Amino acid sequence: MAELQSFAEPRAGRAHTLIYHAILCLASIAMLYPLLWMLASSFKPESDIFGSASLWPRSFSLDAYWRGWSGLQVSFGKFFLNSLLVSSSCVIGNVLSCSLTAYAFARLKFRGQNFWFALMLGTLMLPYHVTLIPQYILFLNLGWVDTFLPLVVPKFLAADAFFIFLLVQFFRSIPRELDEAAMIDGCGPWRTYWTIILPLSLPALATAAIFTFIWTWDDFFGPLVYLNDMNSYTVQLGLRSFVDSTGKSDWGALFAMSTLTLLPVFAFFLFFQRLLIDGIATTGLKG
Repeated sequence: MAELQSFAEPRAGRAHTLIYHAILCLASIAMLYPLLWMLASSFKPESDIFGSASLWPRSFSLDAYWRGWSGLQVSFGKFFLNSLLVSSSCVIGNVLSCSLTAYAFARLKFRGQNFWFALMLGTLMLPYHVTLIPQYILFLNLGWVDTFLPLVVPKFLAADAFFIFLLVQFFRSIPRELDEAAMIDGCGPWRTYWTIILPLSLPALATAAIFTFIWTWDDFFGPLVYLNDMNSYTVQLGLRSFVDSTGKSDWGALFAMSTLTLLPVFAFFLFFQRLLIDGIATTGLKG
């Protein structure tokens, strides 16, 4: 009897594992279906997009990609360049400014350190819409409206408390003996930050860079508020240009360009995937 029970337990465990993986596969298909439908619709003729829920087009056509790329007053490639410029600038600004601020909070001692750190964390609870009007008035008086400056300059001023907190937690896990050894060798705070802390913090910096790039690339509200000239549009505003309230929207071109706008995000994520996983796994651990 005991032998039968010991033989049945592995079989029951394998059955549970099989059911578990089957449920995960079904859930993955359900979540991926809208994305796959959009991809399939980008190759369908305009008349077949909403005529069937099938993922396999009855006939393949690249007309939507040609219309989307050059069908507006400005080439969609211009929108790509604008988004790449804004996103890459925001990545550089966030990584530099937030890492410097986090280094000060995590490794240095100064008056009111705990108060300023708590105040910085308090900004996480402040909705973006609360500061939108004061920021807009400020940038309007500076003459920055309809430029990329309102979207980029705040990133160089450590305006994202989330990334500061993330980097603070990672910096605190680095042994302080390294700082003491650097001081004995004659390194000041700046050289210690640049030659020791940053090289050891690549996973956390990559995590901040990836999230900054994705959030900036996908941002619609910020460019909508500050950009008026179509030559300055990002890809999100460019996609909105295909949607017409009169019912003459070019859905094929919209789906085609939406598919293309996903490629930089996937590429950026896949390139830094290992560092992202390491950063999330080690952030907050005590070394």
